[in-house]
Formats: sequence, structure tokens, C-alpha cells
Amino acid sequence: MTNSPQRAPARIPGYDGGPFHHQPDLLDEHLFWMGHLHNFYSESEAAEELVRDTDDRAAGVLQSQLLAGDSWPVFTVPLPGDHSLYVVYRAFEEDEGIDYLVHHPDWDAAERLAQDDGHFMGPGLSWAELTAAADNHLPGGSTTDPHARLLLLLPAFGDDNVPDGAVERLTAALRACTHIEAPERLAAALLEDQGPCGPTHWTTAEAGYPINDGGYSFRNPANRFAWSTARLAQVGSALAS
Repeated sequence: MTNSPQRAPARIPGYDGGPFHHQPDLLDEHLFWMGHLHNFYSESEAAEELVRDTDDRAAGVLQSQLLAGDSWPVFTVPLPGDHSLYVVYRAFEEDEGIDYLVHHPDWDAAERLAQDDGHFMGPGLSWAELTAAADNHLPGGSTTDPHARLLLLLPAFGDDNVPDGAVERLTAALRACTHIEAPERLAAALLEDQGPCGPTHWTTAEAGYPINDGGYSFRNPANRFAWSTARLAQVGSALAS
């Protein structure tokens, strides 16, 4: 993988926590990925069966350590127009989890796309948005490797209309980053069940930005906790680039 010398942000506006710790070396670790994707694959019996003998216990120990430290691991995926996606390991005692944030320097606060914990919120990314972020090759993040970026953002994804070739794409990422013995079968299982939120339907609002129908999504305007119309449009534009 190609990791940059980028440092963790000193702070993320509107987001409490830290101090943040940039740890791109984790992206080369099979155990990290097994822990990072645990909640996503544990929703599928078929997926769990495929990873049952793949160092699951050791991966859980590492994940617990990352979520219980004095500093919070944070990974960055840059987007066009100076936007950034942050994946933050929230290490609050008794409130640990992984947050997926999007931010622009002109915004007063980052927005939470999804959170992966006991009270999952999301999805925050369609398949098109996920792959666009993974494949943009922009420097300045935790890695420029599209396989690592895809897996890093995968738990924030949910989409009931993945294209032909999606299994092949996810298979390539799993093969590159993990020791899974049957990556194609796992990719198919993951794309069928899609983690805690399951497949979610995406449409386009009258104003032209993407929205979904997820009951726990900030990008579903029918939810009482959804973002404002202006922010839905801003985030949609950032992720569509």
C-alpha cells in the first residue's frame, strides 16, 4: 500500500474527542481489517462462516486495544474540492465505536455520515460514492491504495442497487488486504447483507442531490435527525465528485 506521511488532524471541527493518532501502518495488517469489518460481516451467517477461522479472536483483541487507548486512531480519505472523509476510532470509555465524518474547511462542523457501534447509524455512502472516494487517487490521506480505501469506508456503505462487477471489485480489495481464503464468496455475502443497515434505496431529491430511505441514515430527509436541506446538498456534491 502507498501510505503518505500525513499527520492526524489536531482537531475536527464540531467533533469532540482525541487526541487523534495517525496510524497508516495498521492498513497493512490483516488483523486490523478483520476487526474493522467485524460488525459488517457479523450480520451475515454466510460471511461469519467464511471468516470464523481467520484469527477472529486476535482481531477482536486488537480492535479493543484501538478503542481503549489514550489517543484515537484516525484515517483520512481526501475528496475533490478540499473535502475530507475521516474514519475515527472513538475511544470514549463505555461509548466506543467508529465514526465516519465528512468535512470541508469552510464548514463550521464536520458531519457524521455513519457510526459503527452498538447504535449503528447509516448508511452514509452509496456504492457510487464509495468507489469514487476509493478511486480518486488524491494524495494527502492515510493511503492512496484504492483497495484499502474501499475497505476502510465499507461499513458506512449501503445500497440496494450495486452494479455488475461489484463483487469482483470487493473481492480484489479483500484479496489485497486480508488473508481470507475465499474472498469472492465473502464479497458476495457482504454485498448481499450489507451490515447492520442492510441494502438501502437511493434516489435523487428534486433539488438534485442523493438521498436514501434508511431508517437510521442522516441522509434520509424523512428522519427527524436528518441533516438540513443545505447540508444534504453540500455533502451530496462533495461525494459525487
